[in-house]
Order: sequence, then C-alpha cells, then structure tokens
Amino acid sequence: MNDLRLGVIGLGVRSDLVDLVHRPGSGSRIVACCDRDPVLLDKARDRFGSGVLAVTDHRDLLQSGLDGVFVLTPDHTHEAIGLDFLRAGVPVFVDKPLAITTAGCDRLLTAAREHGTRLYVGHNMRHMPVVTAMRQAIADGQIGEVKAIWCRHFVGHGGDFYFKDWHADRRNTTGLLLQKGAHDIDVIHWLAGGYSRRVNAMGGLVVYGDIASRRERTGERMTDWLAPEENWPPLSLRELNPVVDVEDLSMMQMQLDNGVFASYEQCHFTPDYWRNYTVIGTEGRLENFGDSDGAVIKVWKRRSDYRADADITLTVPTTPGTHGGADPVLVQEFLRFIDTGGTTVTSPVAAREAVAAGHAATVSLRSGGQLVEVPPPDPADAAYFDGGQTPLPTTGPHTGESAGGK
Repeated sequence: MNDLRLGVIGLGVRSDLVDLVHRPGSGSRIVACCDRDPVLLDKARDRFGSGVLAVTDHRDLLQSGLDGVFVLTPDHTHEAIGLDFLRAGVPVFVDKPLAITTAGCDRLLTAAREHGTRLYVGHNMRHMPVVTAMRQAIADGQIGEVKAIWCRHFVGHGGDFYFKDWHADRRNTTGLLLQKGAHDIDVIHWLAGGYSRRVNAMGGLVVYGDIASRRERTGERMTDWLAPEENWPPLSLRELNPVVDVEDLSMMQMQLDNGVFASYEQCHFTPDYWRNYTVIGTEGRLENFGDSDGAVIKVWKRRSDYRADADITLTVPTTPGTHGGADPVLVQEFLRFIDTGGTTVTSPVAAREAVAAGHAATVSLRSGGQLVEVPPPDPADAAYFDGGQTPLPTTGPHTGESAGGK
C-alpha cells in the first residue's frame, strides 16, 4: 500500500504532531506544508525532505492530491482553512478548539456533512491515561450514577504560554475560558455523558493586566521565550503581547442536558500546572492527583471524616509520548480514520459542544455572570457524525421513503 500523502498547515510549536506521522515507506508521509514564515518553510525541507511542497497560502494545496491535512494554525484561522479543505474533499484534522465561536463550529460540521468529507478534531485529552482511567472507573460503576463534576485547572505557565503572543488577544481566541477550557469542558461532558445547555461564569483579568511592559513578537514562537524557572512571581513577567484583553481567572458553572451539574475553574498565575477533577456519583467520589507520570486516582465509597487512604487507589499507567502518550494515539486514530472511516474516540460534535459551552460562558462572564442558554447543534449534523460520518439517506417530501425509492 502506498503511503498516505499528508499536508500540514502551520509549522509552529504544535506541528510536532506531524513528526509522528512522517514515516516514508511505513504508511504515511508529509508531502506538503504551508506557513507564512519563510524560515519555518526552509526548515520544513530538513524535516520532511527536499521534495516537500512548501507554500505560504494554504489554497495552493487544495488540489495537490492530499489524502489528509493537519490544520495547526492559530485558533481564529481554523474555520476558514477547514472549510476550504472540506469543500475540496480533503479529510481534515483540526487542532482544538474546532473554532472560536459556536456558529463557526456549526459551519464546519455542516460543510463536512454536505460535502461528505471526513472531519477530525485534535481533542487529545480523550486519549490521556488519567482521563481514560477515570472514564473506565465510572463505567465500572465505582461511584454509581454521576451527578456532579468539578474541575480545577491550575495553569502554572499561563503567563508565558498565553499572554505573550496571539492568545492574549480575544479577537484570536474569544477568550481563554474557551481556548484553554475547550479540553476540560469536553472531558467533563465525556465523563458525565451529556452536554451543557445552561451556563454562567465570572472572572477577570486580575494579574497580567497590571503589567505595562509589552512588545510585538512577530516571527517568534513560544519556545523562544519560555523560561519555566524564571518569570516568578507572575507580576515579574515582562514583554507581554501588545494587546492583552483575555481573562487570567475564570469560574464557570454548567447544567447538562442529562441533569448533571458541573463547574470549571481556570487560573493562569498559579505556581503549579495540572488539572484536578472530582466526580461525585450516587455511590462514591473519585478524584485525580496529578495528570501525567505518577498520577493516581482515588475513590472514596464509605462515609468518614477526611482520610487520605481512599477505598480504592488506581495508578495511572505511564505511556511514552507527548501529553501523557495521548498524541501518538491521536494521530494514529486520524490516519486510521482517513483510511477506513467509522467512529472515533474524539468527536467533532463533542468538540463543537465544548466550544459552544465555553463561548456561552465567556458571554456570561463579560455580561455580569448572567445565565446563558447553550444552543444544540443542527440535528442533521449530529446524526451524521453519530453515524460515523456516513452520508444519510435523503427523505422524500411526501412518502417518507428515501429519495431514490425502495
């Protein structure tokens, strides 16, 4: 079998994903790439071979015979680029978030359905061992029926990661409650077995907005300025993005369509960097301590005062690869999906629902914490993706039979 011919749009930090699939002679290879930075394009020839097609406009790749494309560009560009390739019939991997508005996500889902083009979203946390272990414990009935989920997200390197480049400008992200929170909102939905339909939120720019030192970083990447051992405490940071108008602290509440209640808290100036989930059911509670190597999940099933010795302690397996071993599994699922189709662990509809909840919560946060309804997706889009992205039969206007007759 010939290698899958793949393209990549965006050669920044997240393009480490495509290094995992560039295996000439072993099933897949990168044959085309796009970026506006000529330096990165020159380096692409060293990464993928001198014969790689390198362009500055993604539209130059629409008719280049690609079997699939990775869209790894800044968030606000996902929609337009994704639509172009979906309409051209090229299977698309879009990094999370799917888009920065609910309407943008819906346009992508509809385009994939109408053109019959496969769409995949890079929600790698669905492959993270700590998340899959929590989901399995819930499926095994360890805590009974899920009724509440709380997630605290300590973003210890937030100042370096999100306030020195395009992430800090809400025009590019809507806000970090959506941009960074899309992962956790999706995990909350997945663990709960439902989607948010009512949300509210509060928060603000409470630390980094007080830093006056700013400068433009065109041509730089996060790895150029990241210094985890430095830049502490947070107010010591210098040279933030010229525009900083996203929140560094946010707190969100959710009511899901299956009756589960959830909350999500995100802070970008903590000293530590990890996620802590608590899931409460009718027969117990589970909580993760750590979310990467060495993490454990503890389950309490008996009444007591505080005790560290949980009734069940689950050791999270250590797997090789970035993001707890999730990234290699993620890209292999995409390659399989290109080749054979079918359902995937990640879900474009779920990705849309995470953005929709985060978008509505951001609207709430910026309007005094009012309750905001989260609109469901188009039923036709939801049915298409729930069916494994298999085109559904059309229905005749009167008989209820398929348009082609019996």
